[in-house]
Amino acid sequence: MKFMEFYETAPTHDLTYSDVFLVPRGSNVTSRLDVSLAPGDGTAATVPVVSANMNSVTGPRLAATLARRGGLGILPQDMHLQELDAAIRWVKAQPVAWDSPFELTAGDTVATALTLVPPVAGQGILVRGDRGALLGCVPAARLATALPDARLGDLVHGSLASIDADDIESPRAAFDLMVAADLDFAPVLHHGAVVGTLSRTSALRSTLYQPAVDASGRLVVGAAIGINGDVAGKAKALVAAGVDVLVIDTAHGHQRGMIKAITTVAGLELGVPIVAGNVVTREGVRDLVKAGATIIKVGVGPGAMCTTRMMTAVGRPQFSAVLEAAEAARGLGAHVWADGGVRYPRDVALALAAGAASVMVGSWFAGTIESPGTLASDESGNLYKESWGMASTRAVRERFERLDAYELARRTLFAEGISSSRIYLDPLRPSLEDLLDMITSGVRSSLTYAGATSLATFHERALVGVQSAAGYEEGKALPVGW
Repeated sequence: MKFMEFYETAPTHDLTYSDVFLVPRGSNVTSRLDVSLAPGDGTAATVPVVSANMNSVTGPRLAATLARRGGLGILPQDMHLQELDAAIRWVKAQPVAWDSPFELTAGDTVATALTLVPPVAGQGILVRGDRGALLGCVPAARLATALPDARLGDLVHGSLASIDADDIESPRAAFDLMVAADLDFAPVLHHGAVVGTLSRTSALRSTLYQPAVDASGRLVVGAAIGINGDVAGKAKALVAAGVDVLVIDTAHGHQRGMIKAITTVAGLELGVPIVAGNVVTREGVRDLVKAGATIIKVGVGPGAMCTTRMMTAVGRPQFSAVLEAAEAARGLGAHVWADGGVRYPRDVALALAAGAASVMVGSWFAGTIESPGTLASDESGNLYKESWGMASTRAVRERFERLDAYELARRTLFAEGISSSRIYLDPLRPSLEDLLDMITSGVRSSLTYAGATSLATFHERALVGVQSAAGYEEGKALPVGW
């Protein structure tokens, strides 16, 4: 099998994404919409983007939104089993054709609404009365001009503008209907009941993305478990709740505890892909695949919230780690996910060029409308959400909150990672879907430059060069005018 090639060089040291670039090749691909981004890794994903199993990144709303556009969200293992069960079932109950609504009551205030959505076009709040009846909706942009203590019920005026699901034959028809009715955002009703919401942009996206769904047509979702405790019991419970992918996760994946956990879960024959990690070597890949994993998570230390390399000197530059791990996995009939280190769409493209089936994104998605937590604003009015590393003091306290004070103090004493960081919403791309548009647009173009119409072909045709730090800086747009 042919793999990615280096262009006129043979690297003698490990490389990060910043160290490399893609060289264009002769191409017969005429449009970036002519390429398929399906990872082909045994999951139902149609785009190669996975959200990290971090508490500040993936909750049920983000997982549902990502699956609606073809990606895969991984719920974190720090959630209690009952919460995980409820989150999985919530995702499975969400609409595929429509957006999941934000709902508040008539007595809730504008200030409360602004903790859920920023005042931007394409978003909105459904307002219900005391007995649950739908009173109307408030477009998010209206929140910018209302007083913080104004009641949402007072902002609902006139007849309810809504869309009947039975009137929509296709996403294009939905878009045309909204344009004709001069609607930017509206609830979608079926037999008088709310089944979702829709904006012009989400209708347009539905013409471009293929949702990731299970055999029953429901949105897919993954969940993570650790390597300690009742691994078998938790795995069975999550699959019973409807989870589509199991991720067995620990910081150091190449260890006896991980091998035992994989062997246990694989022996249950639950019928879902088993992802395991993290590792950064071919030996780690081989041992985890031999134990029963079908997808290997690659990356130690490249994440924005991770201090592992500075604290322990352990890790490996991510591009080289993915390249070696992917080559080893292919020889064993397995796949890899590149976990961490992506800052730009180019990094996603490079991870895929190195052989990754999908790329796991963490902090980049933490600052979005759909991520867990509430919106806050700083002294200048800029919106942000909090993010933290999964080995940080905050994460350790949440993970082991049921331990006695002494054991919790012992574990917290040796925590690593950033306990709290503000991740600001991009004013131009406040939604996960906005970021996904940017990422997939860049990756699609990368495939066309390589003359590839699929990720499998991209793995073969990618031509990668090695550059200096100055070469990397040259590729950045100037922040100011001439």
